[in-house]
Amino acid sequence: MADDDITPLASLSLTHVYYNPTDPLSTVSAFLSLLPQALCVVYVTLLWSTREAEVLLMFAGQLACEAVNFVLKRLIKEERPRRLVAAGAVVGKGYGMPSSHAQFAAFWAVAVGLFLCVRHRPRSRLRSSGAGQRVVATGRDGGGGGGAAGEPGLIDVYRAYARGGFAATSRSIEAYSHSHWTLAQRVVVSTGALLVAGLVAWSRVYLGYHSVRQVLAGCAAGAGCAGAWFAVTYLMREMGLVAWALELPPARWFRMRDLVVEEDLCQAGWEKWEEKRLLALEREQEKKKTKDKKGQ
Repeated sequence: MADDDITPLASLSLTHVYYNPTDPLSTVSAFLSLLPQALCVVYVTLLWSTREAEVLLMFAGQLACEAVNFVLKRLIKEERPRRLVAAGAVVGKGYGMPSSHAQFAAFWAVAVGLFLCVRHRPRSRLRSSGAGQRVVATGRDGGGGGGAAGEPGLIDVYRAYARGGFAATSRSIEAYSHSHWTLAQRVVVSTGALLVAGLVAWSRVYLGYHSVRQVLAGCAAGAGCAGAWFAVTYLMREMGLVAWALELPPARWFRMRDLVVEEDLCQAGWEKWEEKRLLALEREQEKKKTKDKKGQ
């Protein structure tokens, strides 16, 4: 076969990142550049495992943000910065303004922060406190060390140890670990997400894929898209469009639900497990009482 008949191969460069293997910061930056791909996997995994409407809405907004980036790059048409290590060489394909990585990470971080600090409103829920007993915890954010009002906080764990030792501490820790996050905790997590997004943006400059201006533009575009999408989804909820969509046959077939706004991701399953576990304990106690009566 002649050389002219051979079709040149192309590279699928979804995870292809140029970096300096002798520079630890460059290596870290290369891994940070893979965050968008990792987040897409997280989105799909959460969507499949939870069937939550809020996860679907956030993922749809993330994809819409990518579409905005695609349009902006082709409207602005600003080239990427040229690397000094190889005269005239350009790292990365396509235009560089705005940075798609920075825009992706900024959207994710701001969307997570808006959900946790604004939209997420834990309500009252059922919690067990021993075999055959149920305790209802109100769902308003409390101050201090506790979670929602009526829920145990970290300070209560220490008090339980002081009063009843390890047995009481174990029960208190179990209740604390299944209580809702306080507003302060959600702010800390949101701040962490913003920090990660900032590191992703910095990594693109450090690796030479984008200029500082391109990265800042990407962050601004991502944050703007997140704010706009949050407003759109708020209106969708207020107008009843989300509730209407969840009643459609496709949503019913895939068992879509809208609970994460008011509860923990695993809370519904946890309550079912607790009911089953406590019922089994009650049956064991009844059997034990029956045996004791027969023994007498």
